Amino acid sequence: MKKVLSMLLVSALVLAMFAGCGAPQSNGNKFIMATGGTSGTYFPFGGAIGQVINGHVEDVDITITSSGASTENLRLISSGDADLAIVQNDVLDYAVNGTELFKEKIGGLTAIATLYPEVVQIVVGKDSGINSIADLKGKKVSVGDVGSGVEANAKQTLEMYGMTFEDIKAQHLSFKESASTFQDGQIDAFFVSAGVPNTAIVELMVSQPIKLLGFEDDKLAAMIEKYPFYTAFEIGKDVYNTDAPAKTLAIKATLIASEKLSEDVVYNMTKALFENLGELGEAHAKGKEVALETALGGISTTIHPGALKYFKEKGIA
Repeated sequence: MKKVLSMLLVSALVLAMFAGCGAPQSNGNKFIMATGGTSGTYFPFGGAIGQVINGHVEDVDITITSSGASTENLRLISSGDADLAIVQNDVLDYAVNGTELFKEKIGGLTAIATLYPEVVQIVVGKDSGINSIADLKGKKVSVGDVGSGVEANAKQTLEMYGMTFEDIKAQHLSFKESASTFQDGQIDAFFVSAGVPNTAIVELMVSQPIKLLGFEDDKLAAMIEKYPFYTAFEIGKDVYNTDAPAKTLAIKATLIASEKLSEDVVYNMTKALFENLGELGEAHAKGKEVALETALGGISTTIHPGALKYFKEKGIA
């Protein structure tokens, strides 16, 4: 309950930061950070990042905005409508290489650092009779917002089990919409790719018993071999009070910046963030998972010169 209250308090802080904000547009030392939906992890965690940087870098003012998450965020950076963003490293890989969700390569993107694991979570009812990912065939399943990283993860997962979206009754819903629709009995399952625990799932489990679908060992190994940006991850049964743990996949949430931001500004942002990780951890639980030693793991695009300068000083680049 303390974790839930903490996350709600951070969300309230972020909403306060967002109040009165118009269309994203940087102005001098004012910067826009695109995050995700308000019930996901990106939105409150982005607020925590903004709070730390704003508090330790003079004349920098980061404003947080909600968005459709990774895919939209990458386009917002490229178009100049956002300066900073949090994205999944797999979607960043697609954008840089012009694959999956992107027919053409997206330019103007630079990485600052990877942050924490994003976990593929597949939620079903405890007594639904759905016991494996293969059992999703023919079911009503939310696969995330159109063009989101969740949608890509769902697509790849289903393909590993010989299915496409045509083999399920796919619905494109946000985390919050998925949980609400699931609670009303209108869908049978939903995908979430986010940090654990996820707020929408936590709120759902208060009123409805759930379980998480996991990958068989051979499928897990095959996914990692085919998509190297994935890593194995186990969700403990205590996370959502389920009967058993779930073997699944994780990608990395990554902080990125427009290549147009100056070296000095990004250097100061990066330094402020990584030299105040204790404060970040107090502002949001995910801050405890951010580490200097893993800050460059899984990055598949150019690192911003300002961030690179800081990491070279610290001896990790």
